[in-house]
Amino acid sequence: MHEAIRERRSIRKFTDAPLTERLLDEIVEMGAWAPSGLNNQPWKFITIQDKNLLNQLAQNTKYKHIIEGAPACIVAFFDTACSYHREKDLQAIGACIQNMLLAIHEKGLGGVWLGEILNKRAAVEELLQVPPTMELMAVVALGYPDESKGQGSRKPLSEIILAKK
Repeated sequence: MHEAIRERRSIRKFTDAPLTERLLDEIVEMGAWAPSGLNNQPWKFITIQDKNLLNQLAQNTKYKHIIEGAPACIVAFFDTACSYHREKDLQAIGACIQNMLLAIHEKGLGGVWLGEILNKRAAVEELLQVPPTMELMAVVALGYPDESKGQGSRKPLSEIILAKK
């Protein structure tokens, strides 16, 4: 597990190779195994492979080239109808997305978490015709990588641990 966490990188360029619906379902299922308060599982998803819809979705972010070049996207929503504590629910959705990114990596795929699209949240929700209880959280673009992974780096523990008591 340590290896997968350290090796996973954001991939922004993909080949044209399509993904199977089963593969997308497996990735979403792995996301859904994230912890959530009271096990409320406050997430919902739309998987998109339709090129026309991906191109329309792409118009809502300055990173449109990533979505346009991806064979698939997973759009993550916060289902406010099943919320019990907003902050805890948002943390759970973050954990869910991280699980999906690790599953994507484990399957030999590449993916990237796109958050800038939240600036056009209302437009995306309208485009995808989601119920009013759905709040856009992120888009994960994914596919077979068409770029090599870069080297990762993190701050040393001495810079991120506030105290050892």
